[in-house]
Amino acid sequence: MDLFINAVLTASSVALFCYWFRYTCLLILAAETPRDHSKEVAEANQLAFLEVRATLRKHPSDLDCLRESLERDFAILAHVLDQMHAVRFDPRFEDVMLTIHFRAMSTCFRLTRNHLQEFALDALEEMSVVIVHLANELGERQTAAA
Repeated sequence: MDLFINAVLTASSVALFCYWFRYTCLLILAAETPRDHSKEVAEANQLAFLEVRATLRKHPSDLDCLRESLERDFAILAHVLDQMHAVRFDPRFEDVMLTIHFRAMSTCFRLTRNHLQEFALDALEEMSVVIVHLANELGERQTAAA
């Protein structure tokens, strides 16, 4: 009986933690910046997330190509932000949470792309929102450093 109670408590704790984590990430992503820097950052770094977001609204067929573009954009932004952290800024807890969220959404995409296309599209949309947030953060930091 004790084993069953421990299993239920552990499962409940994990479920509540996952709910809290997702809700916190969505709150971070919902926060708006005073100025949208995403277009300038996308142009300056040759990022494709704006085109991916436009394509997602049209229900595309080649989802793997879109995911690869988002993964590339995320890697570029993460690298640039890491360079900024090394020079002047400390990494923020929010950045770590959003990185984990991005990876979780990428995993959700891989699990759902063949059989649950709507869920796969939602995962790609959330991945693109994370990239928009990071691009805005990069733009704000570059503006503050100038």
